[in-house]
Amino acid sequence: MAVTIKSAREIELMREAGLVLAKTHEELAKHIRPGISTWEINRIGDEIIRSYGCIPSFLNYHDYPASICISVNEEVVHGIPKKNRYLQEGDIVSLDAGVIWKGYHSDAARTHAVGEISEEAAKLIAVTKESFFEGIRFAKAGNYLNDICSAIGAYAQSRGYGVVRDLVGHGIGRELHEAPEIPNFKMKVKGIKLAAGMTLAIEPMINIGGAEVEWLDDNWTVVTADASLSAHYENTILITEGEAEILSLRS
Repeated sequence: MAVTIKSAREIELMREAGLVLAKTHEELAKHIRPGISTWEINRIGDEIIRSYGCIPSFLNYHDYPASICISVNEEVVHGIPKKNRYLQEGDIVSLDAGVIWKGYHSDAARTHAVGEISEEAAKLIAVTKESFFEGIRFAKAGNYLNDICSAIGAYAQSRGYGVVRDLVGHGIGRELHEAPEIPNFKMKVKGIKLAAGMTLAIEPMINIGGAEVEWLDDNWTVVTADASLSAHYENTILITEGEAEILSLRS
């Protein structure tokens, strides 16, 4: 699949999808507290997305059974919300959500503290977010995809963290997952040359321990192989001639 350059009209629709997703994440953040079930977070997220006339990207995507992927502690991504799974003081929880607006997707993830968390957990969340911003410094027309990948990986690894290699970011647009795949570590090739109008979902997945991950029996939930904490930070971005525009973040 070729990497698509979006038209001005397509970019505007993706901006609108991104704005709804940004608002959804802002609202969901207010509900993160000890005692709430992951299913309740999912229900609220689904309700918010639909209140804007949008469709959740994830619900029934390859049979995924929820609108928000909710991953707790050692769960890296794709955790399935459950009515009997309650957040506890000291947990960290990653919320990954997508929105479809008039046929176009946005995709973004945030990791939150549940109540008071350990210093090492707080640092993991901060470095994961920082690694995203290190990467998108290089997300501009004329640079190469590997410039983004290398910057993310180098930043996280320099702080002693494991960078997940079995899961990657992706292009996005009319499809939730488009070309190219976007690793969070240095590739052996330069990758595609970036051009204005490309839309990408950049998503560092960073572990306190090693980089290795495993899939649980539900075939969705990915966990760290060493049971160490994992954090996830993602935004949908637009490549321009200058600095990248982050479509799924308001501030």
